[in-house]
Amino acid sequence: MSRSKRIIAITAAMLATGALADDTASIKPIVGAFLGAVLQGDADTMRDLANPDYIQHNPFIPTGLEPFIALLPVLQEAGTTAENIRMFEDGNYVFMHNIWRNAAPFGADEMVSFDIIRVDENGKVAEHWDAMAPLVTETVSGRTQTDGPTEVTDLDKTEENKALAVALIEDVLMGRDPARITDYISAENYAQHNPMIADGLEGIISAVETLTAQNNMFQYTEIHAVLGEGNFVLTVSEGQWNGATNAFYDLFRMEDGMIVEHWDVIQPVPTEGLANDNGMFTGFDK
Repeated sequence: MSRSKRIIAITAAMLATGALADDTASIKPIVGAFLGAVLQGDADTMRDLANPDYIQHNPFIPTGLEPFIALLPVLQEAGTTAENIRMFEDGNYVFMHNIWRNAAPFGADEMVSFDIIRVDENGKVAEHWDAMAPLVTETVSGRTQTDGPTEVTDLDKTEENKALAVALIEDVLMGRDPARITDYISAENYAQHNPMIADGLEGIISAVETLTAQNNMFQYTEIHAVLGEGNFVLTVSEGQWNGATNAFYDLFRMEDGMIVEHWDVIQPVPTEGLANDNGMFTGFDK
């Protein structure tokens, strides 16, 4: 099959499953086609779509395109699949909310992830960051880690909403002015998807009190990336929890200048068994 036919076929498949929007001005189809090629074990299309020096920030996957392709048989043998729940775009970055099944090669049978792909000026997939955690079936709020709205609105408020997410993290999670939480989180309508925290502002306050009493409150120390499209903003932060350094990926949904919904993935930053030395946070162009 020719290069163009492979790309068209895989992109059409992603469109058919709702994985990406049919937007020819977007770089989402490039990323969707690349993800489809990975899942189908289509090395030729991966070579068509990505740079040979593809930079990998997942600490357990080798950097470079060919070493990544060499791992495809492992995914094929496991029957690994991905369901894209949300896909957004900010400049030359596409960020996704995914569910991975038959995902034992990644650490558990079912995993939830946030994946970020950078597409370079030549339209080639160039760099990847992610955080993954096991998918759980029981949560305090009764919501899943991935359900909820997916539609992008308020494109004219993207920068305003990115600033709102940063202010929340700096004031509340970095401790600059925690009392301002009510300036950012809606007291009337706040849906929580972190499996350990209940809905509403009260759920956050209760969780903070519990973690503080255990001397185990999240301690965010640095924001590495802020990506947004309209009413959705993803932040990538570094911090301490459970006695270890963690990557905190937080996805927020905004309405009328307030945060009304939150999803996250928290992944400890490994120090052993690394497949590359790129780091989980380096390379972001803020």
